[in-house]
Amino acid sequence: MKTGIHPTYNYDSTVTCVCGNTFKTGSTQEEVRVDICSACHPYFTGKQKMMDTEGRIDRFRKKYGPTAGAAKK
Repeated sequence: MKTGIHPTYNYDSTVTCVCGNTFKTGSTQEEVRVDICSACHPYFTGKQKMMDTEGRIDRFRKKYGPTAGAAKK
């Protein structure tokens, strides 16, 4: 590596989320601000909404038939 062209790496950088959660990580910046983290993300908190795809599949089959794309011999 060339000397003097790389940013200094901080091993004790603080990450602050909008929800108020803070934690330490390594970064080239001393302080990092994020909009979402593992403490407030719906996937990690268990508040994720599941999509109802059954209705979509039924509508597709009704529109294109039970075996869409299958060629008849």
